[in-house]
Amino acid sequence: MYAELQMLSPLVPTREIHFLRYCARNPDDGSWAIVDFPLDSFHDTYQPSVTRYKRFPSGCIIQDMPNGYSRVTWVEHAEAENEPLDGIFTDYVSSGMAFGACRWIAVLQRQCERLASLMARNISDIGAIPSPEARTNLMNVAQRMVRMFSLHITGSCGQSWTVLSDSDEDTVRITTRKVTEPGQPNGLILTAVSTTWLPYPHYQVFDLLRDERRRPQLNVISNGNPLEEVAHIANGSHPGNCISLLRVNVASNSSHNVELVLQESCTDDSGSLVVYSAVDVDAIKLTMSGEDPSCIPLLPLGFVIVPVGQNPNANITASSESGGGCLLTVGLQVVVNSMPTAKLNLSSANTVNNHIQATMQQIVLALGGAATSNSTGCANTTCAIDGNNVDGFNEPPTTPLSKKVD
Repeated sequence: MYAELQMLSPLVPTREIHFLRYCARNPDDGSWAIVDFPLDSFHDTYQPSVTRYKRFPSGCIIQDMPNGYSRVTWVEHAEAENEPLDGIFTDYVSSGMAFGACRWIAVLQRQCERLASLMARNISDIGAIPSPEARTNLMNVAQRMVRMFSLHITGSCGQSWTVLSDSDEDTVRITTRKVTEPGQPNGLILTAVSTTWLPYPHYQVFDLLRDERRRPQLNVISNGNPLEEVAHIANGSHPGNCISLLRVNVASNSSHNVELVLQESCTDDSGSLVVYSAVDVDAIKLTMSGEDPSCIPLLPLGFVIVPVGQNPNANITASSESGGGCLLTVGLQVVVNSMPTAKLNLSSANTVNNHIQATMQQIVLALGGAATSNSTGCANTTCAIDGNNVDGFNEPPTTPLSKKVD
């Protein structure tokens, strides 16, 4: 098997592994063991693509519990050389929070709850969603949106990222890709990602970013327009694990065509994620009618929040009363030209750079304080973004959960 382990930031290199997986059931107690063995343990001549990471035998034991739950014990044994690694993530990665057993357990539990929601058929109230099939379709579109976002804000698939500033404290990275296949808007797409430390607990930042009622506070994200939730799908026991279809109440004379936004948010002890994308009304109608939604063009934007108590580049620690600090990563994607063969110009890069910094600034203001930022200083420039375009480009788009861990 092959796997690529990701931390959702271009500042943390992905970890690639080739391995053999062995699964066995213990007939005495009915437990299952799933163990991964590194392939190079059996072939001395095998050279992994990333030599700085070696995963030793790792995996989990799954035991049935009398109450109908499962008890999962996870062991993660790896050897990693974390250089080169941006300083803002050094402590988080070296602590094991980024790739260790606790994250595997947290993500496993969250994904199990999401799968249970996807398979559910006894839904009593589905609101504007006309049928269980339409609900499943909408969940699949949201899952594709989150996967696309996660893929394109990391170093996955050999993506090359460019630094916009010579400053060591600047975390803004940009990259471009040429898109001609269905499922995304065609053209030259620019992705920009930046991370900063905030002296607020990750769940507080998560609540701000996922709440459509507070989104107008972040003018650079919603363009100041109020949002109304027209459909809601619960994905787990925590109310923040959900999918929302939001209607944007824009003025009739607006030049923007966006009327609906699809959003998925999820959270666990290892961190939180809020991802959204503008969607066309006709595309949603297609989804609701039970047609194949795989070709609906999506260009997701979003936020990754991970708990980190202390500012990695300064001797500043969030108070214990506040619940600690966090690292907030913002990822934006825009179509800068409808022609995939076009070249990126400096003006487009600067516009997105200003926007991502203004987004950080407004988030800090909405939280009610000033952050000690590890990214570039927030600019006072504001530009409107609708998920497919930035003004100036003029290119239209087509619970904490209870668990037992040994």
